This record gives sequence, C-alpha cells and structure tokens, in this order.
Amino acid sequence: MLELVLENFVYPWYRDVTDDESFVDELRITLRFFASVLVRRIHKVDIPAVITKKLLKAAMKHIEMISKANQKVKNAEFLQQAALEEYGPELHVALRSRRDELHYLRKLTELLFPYILPPKATDCRSLTLLIREILSGSVFLPSLDFLADPDTVNHLLIIFIDDSPPEKATEPASSLVPFLQKFAEPRNKKPSVLKLELKEIREQQDLLFRFMNFLKQEGAVHVLQFCLTVEEFNDRILRPELSNDEMMSLHEEVKKIYKTYCLDESIDKIRFDPFIVEEIQRIADGIYIDVVKLQTMRCLFEAYEHVLSLLENVFTPMFCHSDEYFRQLLRGAESPTRNSKFNRSTQKRGESFGISKIGSKIKGVFKSTTMEGAMLPNYGLTEGEDDFIEEGIVVMEDDSPVEAVSTPSTPRNLAAWKISIPYVDFFDDPSSTDRKEKKERIPVFCIDVERNDRRAVGHEPEHWSVYRRYLEFYVLESKLTEFHGTFPDAQLPSKRIIGPKNYEFLKSKREEFQEYLQKLLQHPELSNSQLLADFLSPNGGETQFLDKILPDVNLGKIIKSVPGKLMKEKGQHLESFIMNFINSCESPKPKPSRPELTILSPTSENNKKLFNDLFKNNANRAENTERKQNQNYFMEMMTVEGVYDYLMYVGRVVFRIPDWFHHFLMGIRILLKNTLETYTDYYLQCKLEQLFQEHRLVSLITLLRDAVFCENTEPRSLQDKQKRAKQTLEEMMNYIPDRIGKCIGDKANEGISLLFNGLQQPVLNKQLTYVLLDIVIQELFPELNKVQKDTTSVSSWM
Repeated sequence: MLELVLENFVYPWYRDVTDDESFVDELRITLRFFASVLVRRIHKVDIPAVITKKLLKAAMKHIEMISKANQKVKNAEFLQQAALEEYGPELHVALRSRRDELHYLRKLTELLFPYILPPKATDCRSLTLLIREILSGSVFLPSLDFLADPDTVNHLLIIFIDDSPPEKATEPASSLVPFLQKFAEPRNKKPSVLKLELKEIREQQDLLFRFMNFLKQEGAVHVLQFCLTVEEFNDRILRPELSNDEMMSLHEEVKKIYKTYCLDESIDKIRFDPFIVEEIQRIADGIYIDVVKLQTMRCLFEAYEHVLSLLENVFTPMFCHSDEYFRQLLRGAESPTRNSKFNRSTQKRGESFGISKIGSKIKGVFKSTTMEGAMLPNYGLTEGEDDFIEEGIVVMEDDSPVEAVSTPSTPRNLAAWKISIPYVDFFDDPSSTDRKEKKERIPVFCIDVERNDRRAVGHEPEHWSVYRRYLEFYVLESKLTEFHGTFPDAQLPSKRIIGPKNYEFLKSKREEFQEYLQKLLQHPELSNSQLLADFLSPNGGETQFLDKILPDVNLGKIIKSVPGKLMKEKGQHLESFIMNFINSCESPKPKPSRPELTILSPTSENNKKLFNDLFKNNANRAENTERKQNQNYFMEMMTVEGVYDYLMYVGRVVFRIPDWFHHFLMGIRILLKNTLETYTDYYLQCKLEQLFQEHRLVSLITLLRDAVFCENTEPRSLQDKQKRAKQTLEEMMNYIPDRIGKCIGDKANEGISLLFNGLQQPVLNKQLTYVLLDIVIQELFPELNKVQKDTTSVSSWM
C-alpha cells in the first residue's frame, strides 16, 4: 500500500524532474518511521478499555442526536438533515464543508509531525509540506470517506455480528521480519558527487572538525574516540619487545577502554557482542603481563571493525546530509560576522570532489553579501579616449591571490597580524609608460606586515612589505563601508581632492593611516575579510584599489561610453540585465508563511477527490463564530459510565423500554454491572485477536487499498449495496436475543430500524468518525493534551 502511495502521488511528477531516487529514499524512511510510531503506540493502548470507556460514550451522544432528529421527521430521507440541525453549533469543525475537512486534516497532520516524523525532519519545510499533502489529501481523506461510507459500515457490522467460527488461515503464519525493511531499502544506485569516505574526512582537518561537531550533535563522539584510542593502542602493543613499564601502561589503557566503552553504567557504552566484552574484561581484570595476549586475540580487532563499520555505514552517510557538511561546502557564502564560527579554513577540497571545477563558478551565486569590491570590467574603450576604466577583480572570501595570505588547511585571523607604516617611498607609475608618457615617480606608503596566526600549525611568523598609494586607502574604505558598514573608531582623514599629494603630504599622514589599518585589524567582523587581506598582500589585487575608479573620475564619459561597449560585447543582453537589476532592487513581495495546496493528487484534477456524489459538501455550512471550542464537550455532560449504563441508555432512548423493565435493570445494576463490563472487555479482546490475525489484517488492508487507489475500477452497483444493507438489517434484527426482545416488546424492531437508518447517512457517519478519530488521536498521542491547553482544541485553528 505504501508503494502505491509513492507510485500515485510522488513518482508521476518526480520522474519528470529527475530519475535520481535519493529524495524518494528519504520519503521511504520517513513513511517507515511514521508507520513504526503508529504500531508502537497502538501496542501501548488498552484498546478494549478505550472502546468501552470513551468511544462508546461518544457513540451514545450520537445516538441521542439521531433519536431526537427522528422524532421531528416522518421519513428516513430527512433524518440526516434533521440530525445535523440537532447538532447545531456543536457539529464537528471538519463537517462544515469538504474544504474545511481537508484543512482540518492538514492542521491535524502538522500537529502530529513532531511525533510521527524522524528527528530534524520537520526542519525541512518542503519535505513536511509534501508529506502533509500526501497524508491529509491523498490518504486520510479518502480513507475517512471509505470508513464513513454506509456500504463499508454495513460490511463491518456483518463481520462483527457474524457468530460463525472465524475463517482459518490457509497458509502458515509468516516469520517475523524487521518492520518494513524491504520498503525502506534505498533504491538509488548512483553515487552522489557529495558522497564522502571516512578516509577522506580523517585526512582533512577542516572536514574532521565538522565531522566531530556532527557526532557531538548526535551524541556519538565516543564512537570516533574509541576508534582513535584503539588505533593508538595497537601502535603501542604491536612492538616486538615490551618492557614491564610499557605493559603496565597498556594494561591501564585496557582497563580504561573497558570501563569507558563496555560497562553498562557508562554513558559512552558501545554495544558489542558479549564475547568481545568478556575477553576484554578478562584481560582488564587479569595481571598486567597478560596484556600481550591482545596481540593475537581477535576481540579488540572485531570491536574496532564493528565501530569502524558504524562510522562508515551509518554516521558518514548521515554526515553527508547534515547541516555541518553543507556549511563546509558553502563556506564563505555567509557574511564574516554570521559565519565566523564556521570559517575554520579556506582550503578547497580540490580533487576529492567531482564538483571542484563547477564549485568555483557557482560560488558567486551564494555571495551576494560578501562579494567585496566588484569593479566595472574593462570593455575596451576606443583609442583616443582620455578616461579609461581599469579591469576590476571580483573578490571572494575563498579566493586567495597569494600563498602568504592564506595557506591550505590554515585558518586566517587578521586580528593576529601586525602592521606598521615605517616610511614613505617612491614608486614608478606603470600607467605612464603604457601611455607613452614620461615615467613618473609617485609617493607611496610602505606597509610592513607580520603574520602570526599560523604558529599553531608549526609555521614561523612571516614578514613582507606592501606599497599602497594615497587614494588606494580610500578605495579600501569605500569598499569596506559598502559591504560591512561604517566603523566609527576606524576612519581615514578627509580626502584631499585639490592640491598635490606629494612626498611631504603623505609623510604627514603616515601615522593616521597606520592607526587606521591597525584599528581595522581589531574588528572581529573583518578578521577573515578577503578584501583587507588582499590590501595587505604584496600581489593582492593591484588593480582593484587603483584611484581611477573613485568618484573623482570623469563619470560623464564613463556613463556615455559603457552602455555602447556593453551592446558591442557578444552575449550581452542589456535590456534583460537592466530589468533583472530593477527587479532585484525592488522589495520582495510578502510570501505566505504556510503555503496551501489545493491539488490533492498530481494525477487528478483539482476537485476530483474533494467533492463526490456521496458526501457532496458535507453539512455545507459557513463558519459559525458562536461554535464552542471543545467538539467533544458532550463527553463531559454524559453521566452514564460503562457498558451496562450504555445498554440501559440505548434501551430508554432508542427502544423505549417499559418503566417496569427500566426499574428492574436499575435494581440489578449493582449485581451485574461489573460482571457485564468484564465480560465485554474479554469479548472485545477476543474479537480484536481474531481481527488482528494475519490473513484478516491483510484482507482489511486490501479493502482500504482498493478504496484509496482503485479509482478506475467499477464501483459497487446500487443493487449490490442495497443487498448488503438488507442483509445487515436482518442480521441486526436477529442479533437481539428472543427473551430480551419479548421484554422490550414491539419497540424492538423500531429501535433496530432507527439505529440502522442512522448508519445509512454518510455525513452523520462522518461526524461520528471524526469525533472518534479525535479520541483515538488523543489516546495514541497523550502529549497533545498539553498542547491543547494552549490551543483549546485542534479545531480552534479554524
């Protein structure tokens, strides 16, 4: 049946997207978890007690409503409408209309998500939305329609009333198997480009750090620690000759391994085979000389293989789907302030991934907030134009121009760098030679840089010098302000626009510029800034800090020339680019926080399942604001308790038993009440055991499957339904013993007819079904009672 769920509601649209089975495999695991939760919780519920104490009590109120409605009508055709009016504002919220019914099922499904979905699955909005639509619109709704169908009710009544011996199974009972194991087996055979091996993780320091963070979240760091401990132990014990001190040290290590990973009371206990624990315990409790026996014993080796298998086959695949791993793949895609704790390294994975080449191309897509200092590109202005635009460089956090700035596997911390501007020097202007002008020497600041943030990995401090022009400092300030905001404590003096920027002028500003750089390095949000690192690098973007791109350039000629050059370049679409740019500048339209889907099945039309001829639009009511919140309030109003009281109540309300008979039943109540109720519990338990026999359970699941999925098969004809209804009425008439029938008198047949007519009304059956569903949900998930203190009831969401 679950395979049909996927075939009908997932594959029809998913196969048009991709043939990769990874997402469907995730759905299989989720559905298996959901079914497992239901089975476990059903086993914990005392079903006969719930039936006799709660479900039958709710049924009594339903019978009372039908009885009152029957007194107001002369024909059974109008019984349903009269009963709905009798319910009034206490009609279940799902019965107002078919759309309200679907909305109620959606809300109920969302309410159960924390209990029926795997941990962290609710964090994925797209997955929960898809599961909600599948369960509520394509499984629960047709299933409830099937259960409330009078033809189905008649079938169940015949099965319940039938006193003939239960049909025996034609085949022996199946052997026990892991629950839905085959269904949940992964179908995807294609290796993912994001897949990792444990060996790769251990070889790369940044990945190992992420992996340990992930294990810490899963409470499994001790699994990795055991592997590392055993590896170190093996390196020591496999030496040819061991001294007494070494053997004593190894023996203490074995004791520690046993106490930490084998004792039941240890919080880091790992479940090993009993023989492994026994052999390790024997060595730990023995004399220290016996530790050399572990050189040839297989207990520690098998324990290591078991834990290694867990890491490779369980935790490594989980890690590849974790947030920690995705942060590693997209490192630098967040701003330095938000991502500082994760920017442990700027190393690229390179050949260890099949996506290394495309990775560099898509990095910019994720860096709208950290793409520091994007320049206007060089569009090749025609000769003779005095003003030209230097080619720009797009600065990315992971693209380090020189090895001195960022070395693989080394975290960059600019706060640990030391800088000074000891003097002002002269520098030859290369642009003057390019333009066949006289070579000009321009004054520049000499910046001495000392890098001290790599001592932890064994590197000595590094020194180099960088030469920067006066206006390059203002380019840096402009870019940092654009992408990080202003820094009140770190600002350059006002830029000199008119007047020479000669050697004497720069020398007077040396200390101010030095103080500016030193304060920038102390800002935490700039500790990993690629832009600032490039500015302090000897080859870090010679062109991106040039003064030509500052606002004091002749912007008029640039504005006139750039559009023409854009149109000349191949592959440029200026109109679409401008439209996209304008759209990106507009504030985004508000999105609904909880999207609603009205299509219940991708293979069917909008309202094909929502409306049908049997239930039409349910009670077809508008929302009643005066409706009380607790749809099961009548359970608090009923004073009858137990099966004996229920029978007396039905006798008085439905069968109109004589007063003398009612008084007689009240007289013997103290003698028969507990006996009858004990017998009822026993009878229901026997019926449930028969129902839960394998062949009968298969039959019921088959009926449900056919009702939900077999839309194209011929429905039962009206004659077949009438024949079953007639058989049900006859079975109900014969079910009452003759002696009780004589005591009731002529009203017996009338009472049976009233109950039968009430069960032939589909909307009334749906009302009772939802009331019983609410009770069952509260029994299966008692945690919801705490939630209801805040929400009053599920229907209050409506």
